[in-house]
Amino acid sequence: MDSKSGLLMGGVMVNMTPVDGQQVTFAPQSLNRHGLIAGATGTGKTKSLQVLIEELSLIGVPTIVMDIKGDISGLGAGGTTNKIVEKRAAHIQMDWQAKGFPVEFMSISEEPGVPLRSTVSEFGPVILSKVLSLNDTQTSLLSMLFMFCDDKKLPLLDLDDLKTVLRYAADEGKDEIKKMYGLVPVNSAQAIMRKIVALEQQGGNRIFGEPSFDVADLCHRDENGRGMINIIRLTDVQSKPSLFSAFMLSLLAEVFDVFPEKGDVEQPELMIFIDEAHLIFKSASKELLEQLDTIIKLIRSKGIGLVFITQTPNDIPENILSQLGFKVQHALRAFTAKDRKAIRLMAQNFPESDVYNVENLLTEMGIGEALISSLDRKGRPTPIVHTLMRPPYSRMDILTAAEISSINRQSKLIGKYDRTIDRESAHEILTQRIDDTLAEEEAQNLENANARKTRGSRRSEKSSFEKMMTSPVANTIVRELTRGLLGVFGISTSTRSRTTRRR
Repeated sequence: MDSKSGLLMGGVMVNMTPVDGQQVTFAPQSLNRHGLIAGATGTGKTKSLQVLIEELSLIGVPTIVMDIKGDISGLGAGGTTNKIVEKRAAHIQMDWQAKGFPVEFMSISEEPGVPLRSTVSEFGPVILSKVLSLNDTQTSLLSMLFMFCDDKKLPLLDLDDLKTVLRYAADEGKDEIKKMYGLVPVNSAQAIMRKIVALEQQGGNRIFGEPSFDVADLCHRDENGRGMINIIRLTDVQSKPSLFSAFMLSLLAEVFDVFPEKGDVEQPELMIFIDEAHLIFKSASKELLEQLDTIIKLIRSKGIGLVFITQTPNDIPENILSQLGFKVQHALRAFTAKDRKAIRLMAQNFPESDVYNVENLLTEMGIGEALISSLDRKGRPTPIVHTLMRPPYSRMDILTAAEISSINRQSKLIGKYDRTIDRESAHEILTQRIDDTLAEEEAQNLENANARKTRGSRRSEKSSFEKMMTSPVANTIVRELTRGLLGVFGISTSTRSRTTRRR
């Protein structure tokens, strides 16, 4: 934190009193080291999030914000002043002006905005296996099926494609796949199918398909050079942690794959803010957490910074928490002995201070105050500072539905992505192949049935004739007919017999 430079977060407080003119700032160079904004409900986390996003936009850094509670949309409109705003601005000695910022609303559900989609192929078998919490055997099968689809030019675009491939592998195509890649464990295929259905029930089919979202579209700036604020509205996803985890992991993986290596940067290329971060970690599998840990470690070299927003640092796994370079810690509440013990341990996560009693401050800070620790321009930890957070320039409330609709009508990205492309893919190709095979089998079965019917009819006719000729009535008729014919020639049966004996 440097005085009167960098991103303005607020003013210094000592002994619970603001020190006029002593500003607290973040060095832009350090923000891709990731961060945390934490605090109890109602202590000012959302406003601190708003302030940091505003500061980034002002220096041209685009951001992505996961808006689960729906309370961050006010960034798109200018704020209003009041006595509290004026008093804080005076203490911090800042020039406060109402400002709206460029925003783009996005969605993975039914919320209005740019639809975010990705193909199953872009997810890949590794990420998809971790999202679905597959075991080793199931993961191997999924990887084998991806290889089969690549070799056979079967595009995997949506979940229908993947389900059709699974059915084909477990039934009609198992012999074909076995010859090329090995035995298909049918039980594993069925288990994967069940997990895909479970993901679909949470709305997973909405994030798979075409057109696939190009993450380069997250890095736009407006005509004034301010970074675009991409707000992903997730208010209807709170009860769907698997869907949220799948989306987050795929987005991070895609950003990591697409963005080039940057090394040390003067300011981040992109900042990603994950609100209600506990939703990711609460139900995440061990494999998913390992994948997140790996991405977080490596993604900063691309100039990408991640910021988690949650109520308590304990919501973040320790190995990930240790990688976060800056912290904005609002007040915590200690209602029980267990809470007090947790706060005592939490205080030890901050740098030691000769000025502040961190453990006491964690429970005594007021609304809009925070303990801030960061990294300086050279990546060294800075002393902890009790900070009076500056008031946001934008609206400290949500936009109306009409205001959101107005912003969406002006969006260039909605026109690009608000459509569905349903080109021929694995589902259609394999379904047609199966239909053709069934049609051939049906025709062959019909031909065989007709042949059997014809042979059966002939055998039936011959058998009837034979039965007729060997019956007693038939014998009598034949004998009498023979007598009649011999009589015509004037030879009786007895005469013929005597003549024969003489000879």
